Amino acid sequence: MKRMDNRIPEFKSEDEEREFWATHPPLDYFDPSSIKRASFPNLKPSLKSISIRVPSDMLAELKVLANKKDVPYQSLAKVYLARQIALERGSASRSPRKKGNRRLYAQQGARADAGDQR
Repeated sequence: MKRMDNRIPEFKSEDEEREFWATHPPLDYFDPSSIKRASFPNLKPSLKSISIRVPSDMLAELKVLANKKDVPYQSLAKVYLARQIALERGSASRSPRKKGNRRLYAQQGARADAGDQR
């Protein structure tokens, strides 16, 4: 690969920068010697693992429901817990919804609207 002057020029506008990168390969300006290993020693996981005892028939029913909704049963249990916590706090309409759970919440809402008949 032919190395040119690997300094990225100063751009006057985003359009100028866009034109530049459309005609110049970024690898010509990449310097692997400048890579530094990142370290996050104080990073804490956002999820906490817990152990909870539930009757085996309740767990079986949860797994059946989760299978019907095509989601992991642990995720469905978290949705149910979050919904009940929101109800207890009086904020059911403001329950937190994460990006990854939109499909699951949408399925839950659709089932609740349809009466979720068995």
